[in-house]
Amino acid sequence: MLFFALWLVLIGAAPKDWPVGLIAAAAATWASIPLWPPESRLSPTGLLRFVLRFLPQAVVAGLDVARRAFARRIAMTPGIVTYRAGLRSGMAQGALCAVMSLQPGKLPVSCAASGEMRVHCLDSDAPVAAELAADEAAFLRILPGDRSRA
Repeated sequence: MLFFALWLVLIGAAPKDWPVGLIAAAAATWASIPLWPPESRLSPTGLLRFVLRFLPQAVVAGLDVARRAFARRIAMTPGIVTYRAGLRSGMAQGALCAVMSLQPGKLPVSCAASGEMRVHCLDSDAPVAAELAADEAAFLRILPGDRSRA
């Protein structure tokens, strides 16, 4: 389903292209199955809850960044916040760093195998570590099998 949705985004939603899209999506699914770690699985409800949490949060953060950009006097206290993620190193931790990089105003600059993340933020006085912990907790609900530390 994900690959077909990607096909629709890339090619367009013209019904005449759907048969080729369905075949391409089936081939992509078949090719990706060996790449998926055998012990990993996704929680559809966890993914839905994460998306419903993440999207409004990203909009609010984007508006905050825009407000700061257009303010006469820029109210920023940029800095680096260190956060220790609870995920094991590997694909899940990399995915967490990638997802957190989508949040306006926060940008992971390093993600160590130990779980230590250094995140550049526009407002280091804000409770960034608590926000990252809440983001990680929401992310962990997507990956029910990846809850332990390295």
